[in-house]
Amino acid sequence: MTEYILCLGLFCIGIYCVLRKRNIIKIIIGLGIIEYAINLFLVLVGYRLHGRAPILAKGQAITNMVDPIPQALVLTSIVIGLAVTALIVAIAIRIYEKYGTFDITKIKRLRG
Repeated sequence: MTEYILCLGLFCIGIYCVLRKRNIIKIIIGLGIIEYAINLFLVLVGYRLHGRAPILAKGQAITNMVDPIPQALVLTSIVIGLAVTALIVAIAIRIYEKYGTFDITKIKRLRG
């Protein structure tokens, strides 16, 4: 149960970074923390105490296997998260080239 609470705490830290920080780079880092918290939660959902790998062999009974579906979802989520992060960083670089700052309040004021 403490793992779930720590996962929720990590998620809340990421939400705080996204909602309260003014720097675009810190917002991107907050989104990364949120992504890691969700991935950790998915891995915890599929975990079983003293579970074995989900590999079947002939003649073996299926007993206490971990769930492979959350593991596959996390692998997919990591790939998608990497692509989204690369896109957000590219957009942040273009914003910096245009406005010369990463501060979102100054960028809002520069709107014409």
